[in-house]
Amino acid sequence: MQEEKYLTVSQLNRYIKYKLDQDNNLTNVFLKGEISNFKAHTRGHLYFTLKDESSRMNAVMFLTNAKRLTFTPTDGMKVMVTGKVSVYEATGGYQIYVDNMIEDGVGNLYIEFEKLKKKLANEGLFDTNKKKTIPKFPKRVGVVTASTGAAIRDILTTIKRRWPITEVILFPSLVQGVSAAPDIVRQIKTAETYEIDTLIIGRGGGSIEDLWCFNDEEVARTIYACKIPIISGVGHEIDFTIADFVADLRAPTPTAAAELAVPNKSDFDTFIRQIKLRLTKNLKNKIHIEQTKLKHLTSSFILTNPTSLFLLKEEKFDFLFERMKNAYQKKLENKKENLERMKNSYVLKNPHCLYKDKKVAFHYLLKELSKEIQSLEKNKSNHYLQLLGKLETLNPLLTIKRGYTITKKEGKVISSCKSVKKDDILELEFKDGTITSKVL
Repeated sequence: MQEEKYLTVSQLNRYIKYKLDQDNNLTNVFLKGEISNFKAHTRGHLYFTLKDESSRMNAVMFLTNAKRLTFTPTDGMKVMVTGKVSVYEATGGYQIYVDNMIEDGVGNLYIEFEKLKKKLANEGLFDTNKKKTIPKFPKRVGVVTASTGAAIRDILTTIKRRWPITEVILFPSLVQGVSAAPDIVRQIKTAETYEIDTLIIGRGGGSIEDLWCFNDEEVARTIYACKIPIISGVGHEIDFTIADFVADLRAPTPTAAAELAVPNKSDFDTFIRQIKLRLTKNLKNKIHIEQTKLKHLTSSFILTNPTSLFLLKEEKFDFLFERMKNAYQKKLENKKENLERMKNSYVLKNPHCLYKDKKVAFHYLLKELSKEIQSLEKNKSNHYLQLLGKLETLNPLLTIKRGYTITKKEGKVISSCKSVKKDDILELEFKDGTITSKVL
């Protein structure tokens, strides 16, 4: 029984891992320090230690996150990381599982980036169900970027190569520096005054400071509120900005944004050829099917022997005519039989018997009615005598005949002496007359 109180090492490590994983404060940790004991595994995972002047912690960055790094970590490098703190059960050591890592020099900008990203995400600006659909065949595409540089040249070249019938309108804007964000906002609002199907916003690659105008809150809200579907193409494939999350579609580069904005002419030509082949094949199949039907009809018995249809109908007509004729004759015979029965009936031959039967029944009913009337008169007479007896019993005049009187005041019967006062004139009614008196 005492052994049940003891845990295995695995059970304890699993419990500690569970507690750490449930702690919200440890699911998204911002940590900075110096890299030591750095090791890049052959599978692409990174293992290292983060340390400061007095402490250290093991860290792991798996391949899926390590591929986004824009620099090569080395021992002695100061970095800032974000990740989740948990326990590696096999050794019982706790460590941080790194999602993102940047050099310490741009740490403040990264923190601002994460704060704004979380704020806008909570407001729903990144929701996929609110994003607009990019038109497949745009007539006019707008581009907000610098008027000079590789980005606009790549966009124009790509659109001309892929879909040359699309018109491109450039809205030149600053894409770097303090004044870039207000300029981008202004050009997006200007683009909304044009009849544009799709709007591309972006620039070529650069450092996080160079791309910072695309992390501006006002730029993000303007992109979200824009009525035109927007494709963002900022920096290189590994670069992510707030504009990418807010835009209706994110492209890894400006060139890729142009490819997403218009269809590929060669692909479209191939698609048209495929449709043409499928349509031709379907038409041939349809024609073959209809020809087969036509051949079957032209060789059918009815078309090769049209008189047979008439003969069949004529035979059916004769059959129906015979049925109708037989039914009519049978109906006529039934009517004749009914007529003969009526002519030979006892009533028609002896009509007076009907009167005689009715006369006997009339006298019987008359006799019964007389009995009912006499019985009713007798009942009513008895009921009348009963009511008359009750009325005589309740007649006040009989009371007067026995020596009582009825006293009235102003025509109303007095039943109490309290109803009489001095000098009142009273009427005393006897059986043989009335006397008037005065109260003294």
